[in-house]
Amino acid sequence: MTESSPSLSAEQDRSAVLALALLRGAVAAGLGLGSVTVLVLALWISAPASDSSPGGALHAAAGLWLLAHGAELTRAHTLSGIPAPVGIVPLLLAVVPVWLVHRAARDVLVPDEGRPAPSARGAFGMVVGGYLLVGAVAAYYVRGGSLSVQLPSLLFPSVVVVAGAAAAGVWTASGRPIGPPPSWAPVSLHEALARRRFRERAGTVWRAAAAGVAVLLGGGALLVAVALAWHAHPAQRSFVQLSGDWSGRVAVLLLALVLVPNAAVWGAAYGLGPGFALGTASTVTPLAFSGHPAMPGFPLLAAVPAEGPGTVLNWSAGAVPVAAGVTVAWFTVRRAAPPDAARGDAWGPWGTALVAALAAVGCGAGTAVLAAAAGGPIGTRALAEFGPVWWLTGAAALVWTALVGVPGALLLRAWRLRRRDGEGEGRRTAEGEEAAYVAGAPGVAAPGKTAVPEPSSGDASREPGGGGRQWWRRSGNRDGGTDAGDEAAGPVPGDEPAPRRTAAAASLAAGAAPGPVPPAAHPPAQGEDGGVAPYDFLPTGPWHERTVRPEEAGPSGSA
Repeated sequence: MTESSPSLSAEQDRSAVLALALLRGAVAAGLGLGSVTVLVLALWISAPASDSSPGGALHAAAGLWLLAHGAELTRAHTLSGIPAPVGIVPLLLAVVPVWLVHRAARDVLVPDEGRPAPSARGAFGMVVGGYLLVGAVAAYYVRGGSLSVQLPSLLFPSVVVVAGAAAAGVWTASGRPIGPPPSWAPVSLHEALARRRFRERAGTVWRAAAAGVAVLLGGGALLVAVALAWHAHPAQRSFVQLSGDWSGRVAVLLLALVLVPNAAVWGAAYGLGPGFALGTASTVTPLAFSGHPAMPGFPLLAAVPAEGPGTVLNWSAGAVPVAAGVTVAWFTVRRAAPPDAARGDAWGPWGTALVAALAAVGCGAGTAVLAAAAGGPIGTRALAEFGPVWWLTGAAALVWTALVGVPGALLLRAWRLRRRDGEGEGRRTAEGEEAAYVAGAPGVAAPGKTAVPEPSSGDASREPGGGGRQWWRRSGNRDGGTDAGDEAAGPVPGDEPAPRRTAAAASLAAGAAPGPVPPAAHPPAQGEDGGVAPYDFLPTGPWHERTVRPEEAGPSGSA
């Protein structure tokens, strides 16, 4: 009994941790459902003339929460009496449940004080199970109401969305590792994931693809904003006609806000070329707005361009995918040829092109998923198709980013390497000039200085012990006379004879260590012609000789 008690305690702790993970998943689902319910009830209470009961408002809140997960609803009460499907997911509203389940799965793996953390698989299963349990209760509650849910849509994509968000939370809590793959995976995949370069390039593909999708969404949102500003009056008229009281207008405004990401995806699809459908018989592209649109009155739909062939303004929407391709190329070259890396550390052209091409594939896949979520049916017959076609939008995103991103990445890589080679050549030239100047090469100046040519034997005054630069030319010649031209011109500044070198200075120039030098206390020496030799003004004290060239001077005790 004593030996079995620790294992029993550990089993109880493990069960408690799994139960806590299940509770966290249920709480995450309850928070999302409760927030939507509070919002719907607030709008229902503020409505002055509501023809529904509180039960109807609760059914609408539960159906709206399920719609945020990708489930397809069915409206039972329509003007035609035929039940109509509702399949457009408000993407901004879908952020709330996805973030809640992601956070729940991430926090479960953070161990509390004195309590062990569950395994990654256990945390994932319990969080997803608790969340889906609340979702099943909500789906059963809306059954038979004004908004009922279609059962096949509960499995796909609702369960897939919840499982994906929970898996992302577990992966984040585990440090975002790449691998190891499952045991049944090929050996080549195990070997590839074990290499650091493979992981680095996989991360670059992921970042470049995410940046390309973000630029597409941002460009689409910009197109929608410009179109709304261009059609401001029709949008305002549509907003006023939908409801006459302030509570109804607030509801319309909130619905338009949660559909803003959908409009951004529609704008991206428009800029990519395939455009979007306004019913089964109408398509809107930059080239033309054709067919007979079936547009319900809504402020965001007022931004749709006018019917007929496209103009230059419509064609300018093609700048959005071009910007996405340039972004993919830029994010690829940031790692392929970083500015602080040597040329040997840069990726080859084939590796750079492959990473850019894979990033284009990821950008196309992400755009296709968003296009599938942003569109869907909102009715029957003509309204059975509404929004972008996901596979056309994804294929267009792939083609655009590949055609722009791959050549752009290669050109950016070549430009960076060529500029780096030019900087390296300039640096090597500057270093060579500096070395030549230090070595005393004639005619070479240090960086930032002007080269002074060495004087010739005819106009330089040199001493036998070494050469010196001529500082001035004496006005008198060797026999004491004065040249007439020199008298007329006068002394030339900077053209004087060089001073005499001291023994210490000569030894320093020759590279020898200076020895003890007595202080210069004698008067200036006489020149050969009887005149006074140039004044040797250089101090020759021991301290100065040690500090002329600190790198060549000997120890302080040698002076």
